[in-house]
Amino acid sequence: MPADLDQQVFHRHRSLLFSVAYRFLGTAADAEDAVQDAWIKWSAADRSQVADPKAYLTRIVSNLALERLRSSRHKRETYVGPWLPEPILTSRDTAEVVVDAESVSMAMLVVLETLSPLERAVFVLKEVFDFSHADIAEALERSETAVRQAAHRARGHVRARRPRFTADRSRQREVTERFFAAATGGDVNALMELLSPDVTLWTDGGGKVRQALKPVVGAWTVASWFAAMGTVSYQGIDPADMRAELAEINGGPGMLFSGPDRVIATVTFDFDTEGRVTAIHNVANPDKLRAVAGGTAHGIGTR
Repeated sequence: MPADLDQQVFHRHRSLLFSVAYRFLGTAADAEDAVQDAWIKWSAADRSQVADPKAYLTRIVSNLALERLRSSRHKRETYVGPWLPEPILTSRDTAEVVVDAESVSMAMLVVLETLSPLERAVFVLKEVFDFSHADIAEALERSETAVRQAAHRARGHVRARRPRFTADRSRQREVTERFFAAATGGDVNALMELLSPDVTLWTDGGGKVRQALKPVVGAWTVASWFAAMGTVSYQGIDPADMRAELAEINGGPGMLFSGPDRVIATVTFDFDTEGRVTAIHNVANPDKLRAVAGGTAHGIGTR
């Protein structure tokens, strides 16, 4: 196969490969590295023996991502404060056509962090990308019985930790817009109306910037935290120099905070069936904001 045709085939499936790797790893940087490593393996392979390039490439990137996930476990266990996934921008059009945008939401990725590497890989390939147990077994070089057992454990674990139903996307967007207006206006009462009484705020500074090292719980405490953002300096940036905007983040509506020369935080929400905010994920670790700062909206589809 000519080199330029090799590149065309790989490029055709690149978005899918990133989608697989990102759900495995929860970081855009590691996902991009896995995709790049997949390209190297693809370039060196005997493509004349490859009957299905899409399946072949997915198998390669799955194993590369699984290997990276295993090697990163200790680093995440010793992380300073809560470890949150690295956010990515997703265009509104992309988010609307995604088969299951929930699978790339910050809340779901946090749940996936609690699975074993094998359980996570099997769950992603089966539940998100609709691989058969047999195909997963071949891709991950496991027995089909082991894959079925891992799938059963993972599915039960995820269902126990994620609500089955949540507010529809239009309601989520409406609440996010109201939250944005209330937070930037410092209106504690308006924020309180949008929050579940036991709402939890998770903040990830990674020891690089000052953030809460434990979850912040309760509507009043969380509302006060956000209302103060327009009145006090944040990461050395005065309120007058801070810009806040709505953005599509990880398949749903979110907020993006920037200073004069850098992105300083992303905020995403989890909702109940009535549209109240039940959890907030605030990523401020600068190492995790590079994908967002780059401004490129990623495809997160499953095809």
